[in-house]
Amino acid sequence: MPVWCCRCSLAGHFRNYGDTETEGEIYNSLVQYFGDNLGRKVKAMPLVEETSLLEDSSVTLPVVVIGNGPSGICLSYMLSGYRPYLSSETIHPNTVLQSKLQEARHLSLVDQDLEYLSEGLEGRSTNPVAVLFDTLLHPDADFGKDYPSVLHWKLEQHHYIPHLVLGKGPPGGAWHNMEGSMLTISFGNWMELPGLKFKDWVTSKRRNLKGDRVMPEEVARYYKHYVKVMGLQKNFRENTYITSVSRLYRAREEDGGQEGAIPAQHLQMEKSKFIKRNWEVRGYQRAADGSHVPFTLFAENVVLATGTLDSPARLEVEGEDLPFVFHSLPEFGAAVSKGKLRGKVDPVLIVGSGLTAADAVLCAYNNNIPVIHAFRRRVTDPSLIFKQLPKKLYPEYHKVYHMMCTQSPADSSTLPGYSSFPEHCVLSFKSDMKCILQSVSGLKTIFKLSAAVVLIGSHPNLSFLKEEGCYLGHNLGRPITCKGNPVEIDAYTYECVKEAHLFALGPLVGDNFVRFLKGGALGITHCLATRQKKKHLFVERGGGDGVA
Repeated sequence: MPVWCCRCSLAGHFRNYGDTETEGEIYNSLVQYFGDNLGRKVKAMPLVEETSLLEDSSVTLPVVVIGNGPSGICLSYMLSGYRPYLSSETIHPNTVLQSKLQEARHLSLVDQDLEYLSEGLEGRSTNPVAVLFDTLLHPDADFGKDYPSVLHWKLEQHHYIPHLVLGKGPPGGAWHNMEGSMLTISFGNWMELPGLKFKDWVTSKRRNLKGDRVMPEEVARYYKHYVKVMGLQKNFRENTYITSVSRLYRAREEDGGQEGAIPAQHLQMEKSKFIKRNWEVRGYQRAADGSHVPFTLFAENVVLATGTLDSPARLEVEGEDLPFVFHSLPEFGAAVSKGKLRGKVDPVLIVGSGLTAADAVLCAYNNNIPVIHAFRRRVTDPSLIFKQLPKKLYPEYHKVYHMMCTQSPADSSTLPGYSSFPEHCVLSFKSDMKCILQSVSGLKTIFKLSAAVVLIGSHPNLSFLKEEGCYLGHNLGRPITCKGNPVEIDAYTYECVKEAHLFALGPLVGDNFVRFLKGGALGITHCLATRQKKKHLFVERGGGDGVA
């Protein structure tokens, strides 16, 4: 049974977190979550003075979300009390699923059996709740259909769960840092979040809407606007950097346990003599003048919604840190825009076989910069992303794939500015701007370059967790990656298998597309709402008053 720390004024403290709310509104939301019994104790406490944007306090928040991209935004929307119900105006084309939905149409999806509803569904995510939610929001989307969602949303404020969403920049996360010249891989309506159609929003912002794919900067603005129009601002804090997330412990009662919480790193006895308490989240907020304002938060639950774009993956070869070697598309795009590579005779080496590498190929090729394109896979590899994209919808990527398949080094007559080197790896970069490639047969080739761009994926920055989060993956001890080693979670609650009260969603669990990460928000909200009901039932039956 979780306990709630209440050593200082909850109402006064939460005044710091709700810029637009009155003290009474915050108090009411807390009473809704913690119960009237706790509310009576809160009302009698004195207010504390507001000292900083995120002041140190012993108040325990129900939920802290790390990451304010679409994963964190969608979760905040649902934790704020928005609930999906089956619409009476639409029918799902999957008759079996429609029949299941009809059985409990009076209940919101959050209050239903997600495992039962997900059974038998197939989709492009390995997480069943993600597939379920996607097919309800975009029925038969993978078959090219544009059916309306079978859900409608209601705001039920009594379901509000107090939470904070922490991010380094404005709401939208990494979308604010993406290269502006490229179209998104997904349709605009697949990028949208519940309750605000992307097409309606973008139409109001520009006159000509050509096609269904959009620019990343439009998506970033949409997410920022979404937080505002949905009234979620009170839950968001920008310019925050997390330095540590750790468990607190307290002594077991049978051992004559002490009242206070003990940080894990300060334990002098075996951890078996202590019980896990809550999470301690430490970090700093960057102020307008550039100074760092430290903060400490306590939370019963922590949600990892950081995405995986923090740290570009590296080849780990000699010379990779030389100044002519780039590791991101924006870096390379900036060099092209500034004319640094214009008129160069020597080619640019692009390493990678994904969509970002394809974007770099297009960027160089369209600017008349010669390209050497090296990648480890065979061009017939069925796992190549190009094989999953319809040609009519993604002609520019299929153009690159065609170049990869047909433009061998021995034949440069078709496209003189491009050469493909499948099943090749980089051995080293040299200070004289040369690079050594090696084929799968062991043949080595030396090239003189004007630049190199290594685009082979990225890793999340989980340095604030113990072992940098490696203990959370399917493969213990290995870094967390979206495809190779995602965080291991319960399939229906998104709670980490190896750490209770720690949740993960989005790219961290393998859902790299926005259309699927929304299922994580549903799974987590379902789990927390269920536990909240059990806690209140325990209190009502005289099991305790919920305070420490």
